[in-house]
Amino acid sequence: MTCSIGDYLGVELHHETKIQKYYADAGFWENDFGRMLIVDKSGRLLGSITFFKGVGDSEGYEIGFQIYKKEDRGKGYATEALQLFCSYLFDLKPIQRLQICTAKENAGARRMAEKCGFVFEGTMRRAFFARGKYHDLDFLSLLREECTPLKDVLAKE
Repeated sequence: MTCSIGDYLGVELHHETKIQKYYADAGFWENDFGRMLIVDKSGRLLGSITFFKGVGDSEGYEIGFQIYKKEDRGKGYATEALQLFCSYLFDLKPIQRLQICTAKENAGARRMAEKCGFVFEGTMRRAFFARGKYHDLDFLSLLREECTPLKDVLAKE
């Protein structure tokens, strides 16, 4: 896991110059990795959502998301972003599944994923080490036919 902040994320930090160069080179979007920013209606930066190739030869992509400030969490921003992002990815790419991997104790992320149609598949025990202890990871997936088509998501707005 590679992120800068959060209770359930890794602690690898990237220097601002590296991030700026990456954005200039690829625009945060490549064939097997992409990042979009989550902003409110006024354009205020709230967080980000990413897709990337998961472990091994698994089909589809893994999704990661984060709302940066605690005071912005629990307001539906990430839920709306996840629904839109998944619909967009299925519209854009010929994949059959998306998955989310979250720390077992991150009940909020699991609830949000399930609200967006993701189905719990299982737990990897002691799958990663962070902040001095091992954590279990829950896997959830969303199949193409379970996802609301992008045109229907956009029609709701």
